[in-house]
Amino acid sequence: MATCLVTGGSGFLGSHLCDALLARGHRVICVDNFDTGSLANIHHLRGADFVFVHKDVTQPFFVDEAVDFVFHFASPASPIDYLRLPLHTLKVGSYGTHHALGLAKLHRARFLTASTSEVYGDPQVHPQPESYWGHVNPIGPRGVYDEAKRYAEALTMAYHRQQGVDTAIVRIFNTYGPRMRPHDGRAIPTFMRQALQDRPITVFGTGSQTRSFCYVSDLIDGIIRLAESGIHQPVNIGNPNEFTLLELAQAVIDVTGSRSEIVFEALPTDDPQVRQPDISLARELLGWEPTVELRDGLRRTLETAGTAALMGAQPA
Repeated sequence: MATCLVTGGSGFLGSHLCDALLARGHRVICVDNFDTGSLANIHHLRGADFVFVHKDVTQPFFVDEAVDFVFHFASPASPIDYLRLPLHTLKVGSYGTHHALGLAKLHRARFLTASTSEVYGDPQVHPQPESYWGHVNPIGPRGVYDEAKRYAEALTMAYHRQQGVDTAIVRIFNTYGPRMRPHDGRAIPTFMRQALQDRPITVFGTGSQTRSFCYVSDLIDGIIRLAESGIHQPVNIGNPNEFTLLELAQAVIDVTGSRSEIVFEALPTDDPQVRQPDISLARELLGWEPTVELRDGLRRTLETAGTAALMGAQPA
């Protein structure tokens, strides 16, 4: 049994990671302040092998017991959240990463930080390999998230090179599945919520921009494989099957049996036109690739989460 500390463990990805680690027989310490996470995501994780610590990672935090792995997943991750919390997003990427790395150094733990495909910005190389340095607007509205993650990667590598911390960096591409927040502003939860209510599905721009969507169980499998490897370089984890947003909207309509129509709205500032991972490294170094196709994953999400959860309640 290993002891794993997960920052942001009550969030969408963090809670699924906690589930998977516990299923593998590990002890889990979940650290979160519920800025964007939810107690509902972890209420089922009760027992001697799960501990919840209510902390804001932008402040120093410590644990008394030995820790073998630190998974740093704390951060606002959707445009709605990081536009609402721009300074906090930057602080989590900087102070929060610094504190999590310090804890990993103290315990001589393996450290994995959750980076993002957003480090590639609106890419001029397609698909995006880990060797691509990106095309990011550092002062645009999305810059607070993009640059926070780019800084977190730089800080992680500095701790590895100078302090000898055993680190890993996962670059996560668009992910979906149960526990998505219906009002978080991202494409799949928004489309599913609108479709289930038979409301117009809002597609930004012409809908020709592309994304690649990975089902959450595939993503978590890749992350755990990376954590258990000796790899220090960034590794893309995502589904390389690419869809336009129009194709995604139609898939959601088909899976939900909705009567929704598709309408178009203005494209947000700095919205990437393409996004597709090159997963050659993940295949070669981890023996990993996704197995869940988009429509199957949408059905699993609908069946597991339930219609009421995906429709959500309108926030105050």
